[in-house]
Amino acid sequence: MNPRIKNVDNLSFEGKKALVRVDFNVPLDENLKVTDDTRIQAALPTIKKILSDGGAAILMSHLGRPKNGPEDKFSLRHIVVDLEKALGQAVKFAPDCIGEEAKVLAAGLKPGEVLLLENLRFYKEEEKGDAEFAKKLASLGDIYVNDAFGTAHRAHASTAVIAQFFTEKVCGYLMLSELENADKVLGNPERPYTAIMGGAKISDKILIIERLLDKVDNLIIGGGMSYTFAKAQGGTIGDSLLEADKLDFVLELMEKAKSKGVNLILPVDTVISKAFANDAEQGLANKGEIPDGWMGLDIGPKTRELFAETILKSKTILWNGPMGVFEMESFDKGTKAVAEAVVAATKNGAFSLIGGGDSAAAVNKFGYGDQVSFVSTGGGALLEYMEGKELPGVAALRP
Repeated sequence: MNPRIKNVDNLSFEGKKALVRVDFNVPLDENLKVTDDTRIQAALPTIKKILSDGGAAILMSHLGRPKNGPEDKFSLRHIVVDLEKALGQAVKFAPDCIGEEAKVLAAGLKPGEVLLLENLRFYKEEEKGDAEFAKKLASLGDIYVNDAFGTAHRAHASTAVIAQFFTEKVCGYLMLSELENADKVLGNPERPYTAIMGGAKISDKILIIERLLDKVDNLIIGGGMSYTFAKAQGGTIGDSLLEADKLDFVLELMEKAKSKGVNLILPVDTVISKAFANDAEQGLANKGEIPDGWMGLDIGPKTRELFAETILKSKTILWNGPMGVFEMESFDKGTKAVAEAVVAATKNGAFSLIGGGDSAAAVNKFGYGDQVSFVSTGGGALLEYMEGKELPGVAALRP
């Protein structure tokens, strides 16, 4: 964590209006009701600190990916009730994030009050990082707080460009804990250090895997990406996921791991299915022996034991990406087994960081979110930070 970045503890918000970039990109069901308020809960400590100091909070966020301006299904007004419930107080809502009405509502805010602005992405200027748009947003508050780690890797108007219009700019508690926890696995981790990489594609994880080879003792590979490894080693993988253009890269990666003394652990068996469906005909195959017309959708029972054995001996664990199609009950056992091993290792004193996105969703689905050390809210942001990239949303907070 860069020590020159200030956080909300370094300021008093008394009599000030804090313009806070939060990440309220929460899932809504078909009735436009919030189905998971994790991100709302995560923003509460920062909002409460501002209010308890005697300040007012103006919250701004995006929701979903609206294509052409305002769309009701992406309106942040749908989350006001949940936000009020979580905060335990009334929340005002501005039907636009800039313009006259937003200005009037912001200007009239009294200490202790909260205003939520409408979806930033109703304006194309937000994602374009437009300075004029950022300036209009900035005019609403006195202090800028960025607590949206999940969007810190984007150079958007509200996450990076806006900071230049403030003399006082700080990160919130969520952003602070994200950076501190990422630094625990990046800095001088306790050993043995195991990274578990899953998910569909190697191409999404190339940079992080290469960087981890210089840091970890064990690298476990599962999920869809493991079939490219099996194929590269001369196996048959049926209709499983394959990145044919990565076969040479995978062999190089295996060589690199060997030369650096990293224990690279790949699946030894796989749960196979006739189709990408929960109720399709299923079977088991050894690694590299998947017949034509079948596809691998989860790690098999021997692999679950093999992975767990290494995880249980670890003192630092980074997990990014599921072991299979965990959204379907027939193929969630591998991801669940890894989650259980990570929980057990954490109970034994290991530090475990779950890397956002699908891994966070899986850990929460199985009810283990509070039994690991830290669940990141930012999949892409965390990966880029761990790849060694400067995150625009963090860089913008430097004096």
